[in-house]
Amino acid sequence: MKIHRFIGSFDLSKESLQITDTEIVNQMKNVLRLKKGELVELCDGKHISVIAEICNMKKNNIDVLIKEKEENKNQPKNNVALFCAVLKKENFELVVQKATECGVSKIVPIISERTIKTGLNIERLQKIAKEASEQCGRINIPEILEPINFDKSLELTNKNNLNILFDSSGESLGSLAAKSGNVNIFIGPEGGWTEKEIIEAKNLNFKIASLGSLTLRGETAAIIATYLISNLE
Repeated sequence: MKIHRFIGSFDLSKESLQITDTEIVNQMKNVLRLKKGELVELCDGKHISVIAEICNMKKNNIDVLIKEKEENKNQPKNNVALFCAVLKKENFELVVQKATECGVSKIVPIISERTIKTGLNIERLQKIAKEASEQCGRINIPEILEPINFDKSLELTNKNNLNILFDSSGESLGSLAAKSGNVNIFIGPEGGWTEKEIIEAKNLNFKIASLGSLTLRGETAAIIATYLISNLE
């Protein structure tokens, strides 16, 4: 029997707890129609997940009894932050959903010189990320920042991290020195990065890498790069 997963601000240090989040209560009662005695997985959005038994269902809350507790073991090899140029609505939503499934820790929408679309519904993107996390087995949700310009995004990187800007002019990904830990990856808009932006990145010791000889759409490049770098050894 499938055990449904829910991520929320749960205090999982106790033997029992009361779920009061209206969205989760509605999902359990009215959407999934869970019953007393059924098991659910609850995640605190950080490091802990538990298996809990529903013991009481009220109108506005649900009481559960914690049966098993375990720490998160579904972490990717690297902690990846995705800096992605803003794409049109449905494409950027796809990036958020799939990058979350690939294990991204943070998504930073950026406005580059060739960015055309600049508006995003951050609240909706956060909801998409939460649902994707619950679906794929994560117990945490990636952070999603408000859009910032390219120069500002460079300030968020750390020279001690591996910083990669993807561009067709770059070296093959396989030639990069393997480095586990914190990695920042930059994906440009459909029109690509400008020469000025590439030079700025190089001046900060960014690696310039290519995803191959084919021209990929922005959302495709973002998803593939996130998966590959999350598992880079």
